[in-house]
Amino acid sequence: MHKPLKRHEALVPLSRDHHFGLLLVWKIRQGLAFEVRLTRIRDYVIYYVGHRILPHFQLEEAEVFPILEANDSLRQQAEEQHKAIRATFDGIKRGAPEAMSQPLDELAERLEAHIRFEERTLFEHMQAVLSPERLERLGKKIAASHRFADEIWEDEFWKKDN
Repeated sequence: MHKPLKRHEALVPLSRDHHFGLLLVWKIRQGLAFEVRLTRIRDYVIYYVGHRILPHFQLEEAEVFPILEANDSLRQQAEEQHKAIRATFDGIKRGAPEAMSQPLDELAERLEAHIRFEERTLFEHMQAVLSPERLERLGKKIAASHRFADEIWEDEFWKKDN
């Protein structure tokens, strides 16, 4: 069990996105466990990743990662994880619906590992190495760019009775 982390105010919108990203992971796993028709899960993943995850990645890549040195190993790890998640997502979009189980499971695994890494390691690192002033400036950039999209999805396949 991990103790709750104290998050700098500048990073709170990203942590909130991460919470909902972990909820996506849970929904994928629930759908797979309930043996829901894979097209239902895939359609939701395409919607959610397109509306929430990819804009979140774009914000991090434009404003968050560049605040660290280009050779920072944690920055590089986060950027590599983004590439791997995008590649898995692209495979889901192009793949045959009946062969979605493994790619969906892989996406859930990669996304969960990435979110845990950012929350437990990258953000903690940033809070340790960046000055309060730099974090404040970053927070203003995030606030100006961050959009929290409402979710509009009626097929709640992750619920047992659906």
